[in-house]
Amino acid sequence: MSELRFESADVAGLRFAVSPVWETVSSLWVLDNPVRHAVHLSWTDRARVIARRPEVAARIRPLRELARPRRWLPDFLTPAAVHPDVTLEEQLDQIGATPPEVVVRDLLSTTPRAPLSGFGQALLAEPRELLPSLVDALRAWHDEAIMPDWPRLRALLEADVAHRAVQLAEGGAGRVLDQLHPSLRWLGDRVVSDDPFERDFDLGGRGLTLNPGVFHGGRVLWNLLEESMPAGTYPVRAVGTLWERSPAPPGDPLARVVGSGRAALLHLLDSPATTTDLARRTGLSGGSVSQHLAALHAAGLVVRTRRGRYVFYRNTEAATVLLRAARGE
Repeated sequence: MSELRFESADVAGLRFAVSPVWETVSSLWVLDNPVRHAVHLSWTDRARVIARRPEVAARIRPLRELARPRRWLPDFLTPAAVHPDVTLEEQLDQIGATPPEVVVRDLLSTTPRAPLSGFGQALLAEPRELLPSLVDALRAWHDEAIMPDWPRLRALLEADVAHRAVQLAEGGAGRVLDQLHPSLRWLGDRVVSDDPFERDFDLGGRGLTLNPGVFHGGRVLWNLLEESMPAGTYPVRAVGTLWERSPAPPGDPLARVVGSGRAALLHLLDSPATTTDLARRTGLSGGSVSQHLAALHAAGLVVRTRRGRYVFYRNTEAATVLLRAARGE
């Protein structure tokens, strides 16, 4: 069991972000254990071909040796996002600027779980000289295996962050933390995490950065060391929809009336969704989704609501009546 103790400043400093470097690192766990992560099999099939290419395998070797399955990650490898829209390059710069003594400290913190790999031992001995090769490995793997699907991944991650923003606005930080994952409980001044890691952190007024993660399931994962900037990663919502396409059902009578694109959106808008999320789930371009939504909104079939920097769309009662009639309900 782990505990994170909060001061009032930590509650005020709770924030959510999308971390490109986290997805890059954790995707290797999926590559090494595709059966456990069957929801990502379509991505895994493509990524394994990429990883076998000799020039790619050579460049990403340092990363693969540090991001081994069922092993702890050094904190510097997955830094807390400095702002919600952090880019991969910003995070790579942050990793590349890690002081040598922090690299050594973080590497040693992983050894109770398993000994360091060959590259890990070499990095421990020469952190300043070898850190650039690790940064290059991260960039190479992201460019080859993550970037082609990044718009889809980011849309899912941003939809989760938007959901947490609504929870925060409606119920405060306590509600967000209590509902973040079944293994977490908010006790008023601390989060208790039902896990085997036995982390015990005093956040000390530094706040807490949380990011959803696509490529890991199960428990919430925390930084290893109290000295690191407090951060945690939790499984993203609705990961099962990530690789699916959701057009209107074959023979849908509603599609013959309003068109297949608009019908597909109406079938998905029983619950609120953003434009980027709808584009991901339908396979339509963002521009096409925006045009369809504008027409549906003008016809009184969808409503839109702004929540922070996100705009959510949802069916009106009129749309619900049309859908029920089309489904023969």
